[in-house]
Amino acid sequence: MAIKTTKISKRGQVVVPKSVRENLRLVEGDSLLVYGKGDTIILKKLELPSVKEFERLVGWGTEFVRKKRITRKKVAKAIQEFRGGARASGSR
Repeated sequence: MAIKTTKISKRGQVVVPKSVRENLRLVEGDSLLVYGKGDTIILKKLELPSVKEFERLVGWGTEFVRKKRITRKKVAKAIQEFRGGARASGSR
């Protein structure tokens, strides 16, 4: 792990040092999640899940829905109720 310093430009841009970009295999166009709290900023490389990981997540979701006995009809009703409730209270 390399520790480097950088500065914020007038436009709020931050340069990720080359050694860090190379280590993390960051290239132009990659997306980063930015989290800030207190005096700490965390940058996390965002990556699409692999097909295998996506299939695992779909399988987990399918099993969860089956165990909870969630149906499309129940989901549609919950959405309709929520949207109606949001309008009635004047918030979104």
